Amino acid sequence: MRSIQAQLAFDELGTPLRDTTFVVFDLETTGAAPGPSGITEIGAVKVRGGEVLGEFGTLVNPGMVIPPQIVSLTGITQAMVYNAPPIEEVLPAFLEFIGGSVLVAHNSGFDTSHMRAACEGHGYVWPKLTVVCTVRLARRVVPRDEVGRYNLTALALLFGARTRPTHRALDDARATVDVLHGLLERVGNLGVHSLEELMGYLPEVTVAQRAKRHLAADLPSAPGVYLFRGPKEEVLYVGTAKDLRRRVRTYFTGSEGRSRIREMVGLAERVDHVVCAHALEAEVRELRLIAAHKPAYNRRSKNRHQGWWIGLTEEAFPRLSVVRLPRPGVLGPFRNQADARATADTLAGASGLRTCTQRISPRTANGTPCVLAELGRCGAPCAGRQSVEAYVPAVESASGLIAGLDGGALHVAAAQVERLAEGQHYEQAARHRDELAGLIRALGRAHRQTALASIAELIAASPDGAGGWELSVIRYGRLASAGVARRGVPPMPVVEALVASAETVLPDPGPLNGAPPEEVGVLLRWLARPGVRLVRTTRPWAEPAAVAGWRGWLDLVSSAHSLEHVG
Repeated sequence: MRSIQAQLAFDELGTPLRDTTFVVFDLETTGAAPGPSGITEIGAVKVRGGEVLGEFGTLVNPGMVIPPQIVSLTGITQAMVYNAPPIEEVLPAFLEFIGGSVLVAHNSGFDTSHMRAACEGHGYVWPKLTVVCTVRLARRVVPRDEVGRYNLTALALLFGARTRPTHRALDDARATVDVLHGLLERVGNLGVHSLEELMGYLPEVTVAQRAKRHLAADLPSAPGVYLFRGPKEEVLYVGTAKDLRRRVRTYFTGSEGRSRIREMVGLAERVDHVVCAHALEAEVRELRLIAAHKPAYNRRSKNRHQGWWIGLTEEAFPRLSVVRLPRPGVLGPFRNQADARATADTLAGASGLRTCTQRISPRTANGTPCVLAELGRCGAPCAGRQSVEAYVPAVESASGLIAGLDGGALHVAAAQVERLAEGQHYEQAARHRDELAGLIRALGRAHRQTALASIAELIAASPDGAGGWELSVIRYGRLASAGVARRGVPPMPVVEALVASAETVLPDPGPLNGAPPEEVGVLLRWLARPGVRLVRTTRPWAEPAAVAGWRGWLDLVSSAHSLEHVG
């Protein structure tokens, strides 16, 4: 009997490696654990088909002291990063540079964990890109007796890299490019010619992962949301993708290293999908689907409306209370109770509110004054030293600041910081300054969200990168409709069609008119992207000036942090 080998369709061959855009990147850090700060330098090289398409390199102010041993290793000193931008200013450009590429790093777990933590710490979403680790790939194709060690210096020497690794980010990224090309040449001799074949060739691919690759066969190459379903039709996991088929395929290759997700793939029996007009719609649908199904393998966004809020109690001498349920006039949301409590204490101190939790009767106030009263930081209504009428200005100051109508409390707090500094109480001044900065950031974030959620309808357009426009209709802080006007298509008829078919959104009671805070945050980040334009809005979109005017002060705080860490 003659054996006939079926020829693979072009689509099944995947993306040829010669047509794959790789971004090879490297970080230098202070040696601290991954977090919002600690990165001192980023270097990246974009390549395709052996040709360098671009480079990205910058020093980064880490916001902390660089230990002497790290200075000795990298040569990066505190003085070198003094005027460098902080990571939150670098992230937008770096995320744009790596967009749509395959990431490559030597010991990729280190670099990606630091970048992911930095994104999470500053409100950015780390993209779901395929990642190739040159250490793992080298261990797969280079015998140990040929190289001895799998560090970058040894591999760069083996493959004759044109750039010598120096523990500086861009130099090491350039050296890693040559190592990558040397490794790809070796796997090419073994019949690995596509990105999918490369990821499947890497170790740690379970039998269950390989056996489930057919689940991606019928998915379209379009942006959208995918849902892994288990044997009882339960939703196991929800994710988003710019290309559904390509993204889902990565779950069945070596690029998926998360043990929980590999476990999920072993349970999955079907992958459903929802095609979306653009990435914003996909991200919003992902949030809503996770909240609706609460998939066991998704770690975040399962409780869209939960969070912590700060509000005034209803009593003769109101105080600030941290609550779970939002109501009109509260400040938030906060991710955890500790942040909410710290902000509440700062706001109380700035406005003159009491911080004790006892309920005080205006007729029988006979308590014992606390330490704060003895220090002159509380009027001691508990002891009858302050009447209801005398306490009202503090309540009005706090409620006015929460509403964005009165920034007087911020000026009082800033003046206290100045007095402490003038009295050479520098540690206390720095602590109060940082607490005030946290309050201002919390107020600014809440006011931006409230401003967007108060608009009945806002229509915005973002360039799609191909001469067209990605369109979004936002109603009371929720995405009501989404579409695309491709290049050459008049956008306004598309806008009108989207408005006519948009979801009806009715405002509910509460600070965000019932909109989920996480969804409002996603919309705000999209609206803040370069190139986004407002098509029309039912009312002006603006945040209160009482807090917005303090952004310059926050910049000074950031500069002060840098000065404190020099030397």
